[in-house]
Amino acid sequence: MRQFAAGLVVLLLSASLVAQQLTPRPVVAVKTGTMQDPDLTESSGVIRSRTMPRVLYTINDSGNDPIIFAIDSSGRPLGRWRVPGVRDRDWEAISIGACPAGSCIYIGDTGDNAERQPTVTIYRVREPVRFERFRGAPDPAPIDLDSLILRYPDGPHDTEAMWLDDAGTIYLVTKGRSGGVKLFRVAGSGFGRGVPVGAALLQSLPIEPDKRLGRWVTDAARSPDGRTIAIRTYTEIYLFPVTGMGRLGTPTSCNVAGLEPQGEGIEWLDARRMILTSESYPNGQPGPIHVVRCGA
Repeated sequence: MRQFAAGLVVLLLSASLVAQQLTPRPVVAVKTGTMQDPDLTESSGVIRSRTMPRVLYTINDSGNDPIIFAIDSSGRPLGRWRVPGVRDRDWEAISIGACPAGSCIYIGDTGDNAERQPTVTIYRVREPVRFERFRGAPDPAPIDLDSLILRYPDGPHDTEAMWLDDAGTIYLVTKGRSGGVKLFRVAGSGFGRGVPVGAALLQSLPIEPDKRLGRWVTDAARSPDGRTIAIRTYTEIYLFPVTGMGRLGTPTSCNVAGLEPQGEGIEWLDARRMILTSESYPNGQPGPIHVVRCGA
């Protein structure tokens, strides 16, 4: 009986600790600008360039031209880069990482609101090292375009969050439309095969989707030291420690509810600060950009 009571106390203390970790902390936010390119109305992700200081990349989602936009943190357009030979079926995720060409931009054509697509595609293109040669050029050449066709083991998912580890392994987090929020892993060696590659389910994540509150996953980013994954919903940022084999531990979170109308982008600027981007407001007002820090 005493052993049972002691175990119960430990369990209650553990549950209390988890509850404290998942209670959203305040966020320190500074609005740095808005999307100034009139064609950039549905920013669905953001990444920081690895070859050019202070340059960010973003993309529009479904039904738009297959273009990578370069901006700064104020939203000022720096250039645009058309990806030839592909279409933007539903571009919802963007990441950056190593590849055979050096540094590559990864584009996840992984959106699937109805969750009916049997396979989805991840594109990979070499990151530019300057923009003068791309400005105004519709199809810069060559860009080392490559693709990976992906199939989930448990059926279609709507996915808007993606990151890569140092080995080029790709991680994807589902939006949470059905079956909870799930973390999948797929080997980067699947590029260029031309046949579907299976993703492996790693775990379900402790993010409870809530249509009313907007707690759906819209983006993710890996910290500069690789130890933390920031996963964004419309109302929170979850900071997950990376554990063995790419799995994620118990997160802390901070509250961003009401900060952006339809926030769909997150990227680390340094060890503590992150940048957030949003689609335009329903009335057509440009989407805002914020730099944030979780906690006081």
